[in-house]
Amino acid sequence: MEYNTNKSIFQEYPSVFQALVLLVILLAVSPFLSMGAPAQTKDVTREVALMAQARTSLPLRLGDLGPQLVAAGVIDKEKFLELYPESSSQRSFAEQILTTSIDENLVITQENSRVLLNILWAFGLANKNPVLTEGPMMDPQYGGAGKFASTGGWTLARGLAMDHYSRHTMIPLTPDQQALVERMSKNIYRPCCGNSTYFPDCNHGMAMLGLLELMASAGMQEADMYDTALAVNAYWFPDTYSAISQYLQSDKNTRGAVSAQAILGKDFSSAAGYRRVLSEVQPAGTRSGSSCGV
Repeated sequence: MEYNTNKSIFQEYPSVFQALVLLVILLAVSPFLSMGAPAQTKDVTREVALMAQARTSLPLRLGDLGPQLVAAGVIDKEKFLELYPESSSQRSFAEQILTTSIDENLVITQENSRVLLNILWAFGLANKNPVLTEGPMMDPQYGGAGKFASTGGWTLARGLAMDHYSRHTMIPLTPDQQALVERMSKNIYRPCCGNSTYFPDCNHGMAMLGLLELMASAGMQEADMYDTALAVNAYWFPDTYSAISQYLQSDKNTRGAVSAQAILGKDFSSAAGYRRVLSEVQPAGTRSGSSCGV
């Protein structure tokens, strides 16, 4: 894994809180320094020396996913670009993804994390997958899959979001890869609600489903997929993982050492798990995570 060290933490993140957020992100991605090694617990206090990093390179490539989404109508390019100010880095980044094949490792930063959230949301919504057609999203008690924030809230398509729901075979998975996605999706939660990725009823859940599909199709190992998922979640929910980091460092039972898989689970990353963490620590920041809309 490659790190960028052009700027110091004080130049890139002037507040103490933002530095803590960065520490959490580094906690998440530090296992990539020994890519392919078995999953291990890790001590957050050992990551302080790496706090100069302001961006994270993930072992994942988007390829021509953006142009595929535009060609299929899942993303209306003009609507999508209008989300970001002209001449902004976010707009330039979004246009690059939607018009070209990205054959380099995906780099996530605080600036582009929202763009990636929306791209992965569109992909998770549109790519054919049994999680969408046979999972909780189709439970009759909810009155149809089109009534969730992850579906009804996607307003950047040509036509209706449900015109694209699990309709496009963009990245097919083998049976083993599908089993891996389903297994992991049932264990990865998000703090904006109490559901796992297997029930992707909001944008974060749908985007995480898309991320899991991308990683599985690339042949990544399960432990590395968990580390990547945690790194990305930490960018999408900086307050949450800053608080979790504080909790882990203060908890005498963990002493800061816990696996990415455990952190992403219900005990920490669900809405209820996060509330439990907040009952034990005083958060260092007050920013909220990404909203559940575009």
